Amino acid sequence: MILSFRNTSAVCAAFLLVSVSSFHKSAIANINNQSQIIAQQSKTQLNPVFKSILPKLKQKTQIRILLPKFIPESDGENPIYATIEAATQKKYDILLAYSPDCNGASACRLGVVTASAITRKTPSLTGKRVSLAKGITGYFVDFTCGAGCSDATLTWRQQGVQYVFGLKAGDRTSLVKMANSAINP
Repeated sequence: MILSFRNTSAVCAAFLLVSVSSFHKSAIANINNQSQIIAQQSKTQLNPVFKSILPKLKQKTQIRILLPKFIPESDGENPIYATIEAATQKKYDILLAYSPDCNGASACRLGVVTASAITRKTPSLTGKRVSLAKGITGYFVDFTCGAGCSDATLTWRQQGVQYVFGLKAGDRTSLVKMANSAINP
């Protein structure tokens, strides 16, 4: 009886050691996997559309640059180009177009991404209130059409800067998705 108890104890002790050892490795693997996932989520993904202009934009402006990771119609079928129309220390204007030499022409224009430092002369925000990421309130203004269609715009303020994203004949859902993709790094 004593012999079988010792054998059982030895087996249980071995099982316990293997289990604890496996649990420790599993816990480390789980922690490492979570760290990798968190690291991947925290990396800011730049939309390739902005890759060529970002160095010049960083060089020219001192305000926080927010660029959308999501741009409607940038699925690869039709190339989209970003062109800096203006960049100073306190503002930037970027044209989004289907042609690298669009110059804002209606036929090739997709929209705009702009930002400017808020001053006393900055007009009040108008439009329909929209909830954005991080508790930010944006203001949506729908497009109008005459001989051509204007941009629908979404404007918000964050850390002393006013951001405006516009899409030619765009919709509110796409603009909100664009804004949130810029607000959430």
